[in-house]
Amino acid sequence: MSVLLPLFLIGALILLFYFGTGLYASTAVIFTVLAGWTYFGLSGWFGISFWWVVALAIAVPLNIPALRRKLVSNRVLTLFKKLMPPLSRTEREALEAGTVWWEGDIFGGRPDWKKLHAIKEPELSEEEKAFLNGAVEELCAKIDNWKVTSELYDLPAEVWDFLKKNRFFGMIIPKEYGGLGFSAYGHSEVIAKIASRSTTAAVTVMVPNSLGPAELLMAYGTGEQKDHYLPRLADGTEIPCFALTAPSAGSDASSIPDTGYVMKGSFNGREVTGIRLTFDKRYITLAPVATVMGLAFRLFDPAHLLGEKEDLGITVALVPTDLPGVAVGPRHDPTGTPFLNGTARGENVFIPVEYIVGGAEQVGNGWRMLMERLAIGRSISLPALSVAAAKLSARGVGGYARIRKQFNLPIGKFEGVEERLARIAGYTYMMDAGRKMTLAGVDSGERPALLSAISKYNLTEMMRIVVNDAVDVQGGAAIVMGPRNFLGSVYQGIPVSITVEGANILTRTLIVFGQGVIRAHPWILREMEAAGDQDAEKSASEFDKALFGHIGFTTSNKVRASISAITFGRLLPAPPGNPLAEYYRRLQWMSSAFAFLADASLLILGGGLKRKEKISGRFADVLSRLYFVSAVLKRFEDDGRPSADIPLAKWACEESFYEIQKALDGILNNLPVPVLPTALRLVIFPFGKPFKPPSDRLGHEAADLLLEPSEARDRLTEGIYIGEKSDPLGRIDDALLKVIAAEPLEKKIHNAVRNGEIHSFRYEDRIEEALEKGVLTESEKIIVQKASTARTDVITVDEFPKDYWERRIAEEPSAPSQEEDKNA
Repeated sequence: MSVLLPLFLIGALILLFYFGTGLYASTAVIFTVLAGWTYFGLSGWFGISFWWVVALAIAVPLNIPALRRKLVSNRVLTLFKKLMPPLSRTEREALEAGTVWWEGDIFGGRPDWKKLHAIKEPELSEEEKAFLNGAVEELCAKIDNWKVTSELYDLPAEVWDFLKKNRFFGMIIPKEYGGLGFSAYGHSEVIAKIASRSTTAAVTVMVPNSLGPAELLMAYGTGEQKDHYLPRLADGTEIPCFALTAPSAGSDASSIPDTGYVMKGSFNGREVTGIRLTFDKRYITLAPVATVMGLAFRLFDPAHLLGEKEDLGITVALVPTDLPGVAVGPRHDPTGTPFLNGTARGENVFIPVEYIVGGAEQVGNGWRMLMERLAIGRSISLPALSVAAAKLSARGVGGYARIRKQFNLPIGKFEGVEERLARIAGYTYMMDAGRKMTLAGVDSGERPALLSAISKYNLTEMMRIVVNDAVDVQGGAAIVMGPRNFLGSVYQGIPVSITVEGANILTRTLIVFGQGVIRAHPWILREMEAAGDQDAEKSASEFDKALFGHIGFTTSNKVRASISAITFGRLLPAPPGNPLAEYYRRLQWMSSAFAFLADASLLILGGGLKRKEKISGRFADVLSRLYFVSAVLKRFEDDGRPSADIPLAKWACEESFYEIQKALDGILNNLPVPVLPTALRLVIFPFGKPFKPPSDRLGHEAADLLLEPSEARDRLTEGIYIGEKSDPLGRIDDALLKVIAAEPLEKKIHNAVRNGEIHSFRYEDRIEEALEKGVLTESEKIIVQKASTARTDVITVDEFPKDYWERRIAEEPSAPSQEEDKNA
């Protein structure tokens, strides 16, 4: 029995770590085991005494904080302070911006599906539904996107007037100030529907409702500022822009070179304490028509008019664009997508201190403001635009692939095309699931800084893949520009979405995991805060708690990851009767593996992990996909577990876990320490890599959902603008019904040709001959003719007069030189 005791103790410890039992409770369990073993005399005196001594030697220092600190924590704290670089103010403000939500559960290594299901599904109010079905539909019908992108290079005046009259620019502004007061979900749905019609119109609407004057005023503005500006922004009297990016400060926006100096001066005939501004901004959407500019700059107070500090930090002010010294108007051309975007410059622009958002009390708080509000805006606008592009691709190209024939077969039936359609369908399902889950968080009061970065990066990247696939499937009809082409302008605009609100490369490699591991990890930020505390006693005490919490957390995740890998997650809980139960278990398994490997990598690389951007980017991929799998599982549950959607949900999960596996494998292959990666691999993948990409059969089932009308197809593409038969999507939807109705009859014609009953070459003649030979009835002939006409209408591409471009060139003004642009 003496041999069994250590095995029994080890088994008890494994179970305690697996369930994440606390230190004191674990100690009590171990001593209870020892006491029971002693009481029943299951081991000899020497053997039991030995294990009592071992247990006491370990438990006493671990459970007495003062002794634990002296022996371990204080030594680690000294080393931690040397190795961990201090946080700059802007880094700290970025980390403190927003809230931690579901990503904290993922970093915790044990996401709880009951908590996931309890997240309230976002819903539209009756007012939001009415607006979408009324004003938004009317707006989309008014827009001729080809005319906007190829002739006007702007929205027509009547559309601008319609936007202002219907308060599209005031969706986020409360009703008390004349706005619409929409939820984040309602706001997103509006942007998505408009984006499915016109990227230019969508960007024009989304910018005033995203990070900018209205958002900043509502959160930080003074009462006087709100009363003056919000009603005027809501009704379009004021058109806002937000000027952040400078030629030398793009993704590193915290290094803003634009300056303001506090000084006395005259403003509107009175002597005031004000700010003399000099700035040079670019890539500013709506700048060419803006009447008020939210301006980010670095503020200095050399005369100490506001206090003792001279460098006051990044500050945000509202600057009317008609002030002397302000120059807006020159435009950029963002990949041919003609939303109004351009430069904003100022030389010796003087404004009162009261123009600072929030007044003098908010001096130097600009970066914190921007980070906090970006957490919301970045969750809404670009994700909505990305999902709209995916839904447009899924519905349009799915229908086109059934209508278009090659070798007498719909092109959607070819396996090569089917492979692309499956990815379009699966990504679209996953993208919308992620969008909705993030919006649920925002509408519940969260400010998900990390999840907004995950959403923006992943949804714009997935959009790029989906639209590229859609263009490949549609072929020539997607590359010949004109009014019939519903993909061309979307394809052109992809780089804009990839680049703005944080370039995707840097978002992935620096922000998602680089900041996420500090912000969402349950212990790291506590350790850093404790180490930075100036109170030595409090610092040591708090660091001790965080350190041993971290050790227990890492050990628990190692045990859970290892047992889950050995059992392939079969011991993990999942909702009963759910056809996706396997993926709930995989989610918990991979979450534990992710959390453990993240801690192991931090231990190996320390602060150097921040500079290992490729490894950090792979961790970002794992975290992102774990979030999107969570969203897929939640969406399927929220939708009532529709059986028709199972192929979509399974495809999204299978593809995500395969990508997670690839990323984890890439991390293990590139950790710069010999031997240790092999040991880590034995914890995470002891039997090799367990996940495979979606099977061909599953892809076939997912792709099939795009090829014919169904509730599943409608759910997948819900919320986009379809339009009339004269519109591209309306034309495809109409033709799809006619083509499907005619397919059995076309098969009869095809068989008659093969059997030698019909000899005509032209298809139109074959239809007539089929009627003559009794292959078709008169009514069947009409069905086939209507389908043939509709098919021809769908596959027809635009053509222009020979001198079309010569005329356009003659009508267009010449492009200004850089010097002309700067002096404009």
